[in-house]
Amino acid sequence: MTTVAQPRAEELRPVDPDLFRTLLRQQASTVTVVTAVARGTRPACLGDLGKPLRAGFTATSFTSVSLDPPLVSFCLDVSSSSWPVLARAEHVAVHLLAANQTEAARVFATSGIDRFAAYPGWTSGPFGVPLLNGVLARLLCRVTHRVPAGDHSVVIAEPLALGGGADGAPLIHHRGGYTTTVGTVTA
Repeated sequence: MTTVAQPRAEELRPVDPDLFRTLLRQQASTVTVVTAVARGTRPACLGDLGKPLRAGFTATSFTSVSLDPPLVSFCLDVSSSSWPVLARAEHVAVHLLAANQTEAARVFATSGIDRFAAYPGWTSGPFGVPLLNGVLARLLCRVTHRVPAGDHSVVIAEPLALGGGADGAPLIHHRGGYTTTVGTVTA
């Protein structure tokens, strides 16, 4: 029987945000882009006319929650520019990115831009939710819960429709960069 060395007390450090972030960079995660649409809230007299507001962001927190009923989740910082739309959206689409989609990941991770203008590879889908092209898989979901969790919210959603896409390796985020299961992806 092999014994596993236990961490020594002096190896453990208090948790601070920078150390926590550094530690989490060691975890490899699949890269997804979440897109959503919600009705505008400005009154018609200001010219909004309930115009839909779109949001999209890169997420590495996507995971399956339950098989029966089918449920998935992802997390979003409530101070992000996408949160006001996600806080009201009834439907979202989760796109599992392929290894060759680093540009989509980067565009939807960039703050301060119109991400949909910067990334033309999308179409409007059911419920007006933006759908990205060329992804490994797509889940169109109904939002069922938003659970506050520190500076983030955990969004739980029920898949309504699934779409397969390109066959290939997934895009992975690890140590602050993009890679894949078949080698490093260069930008």
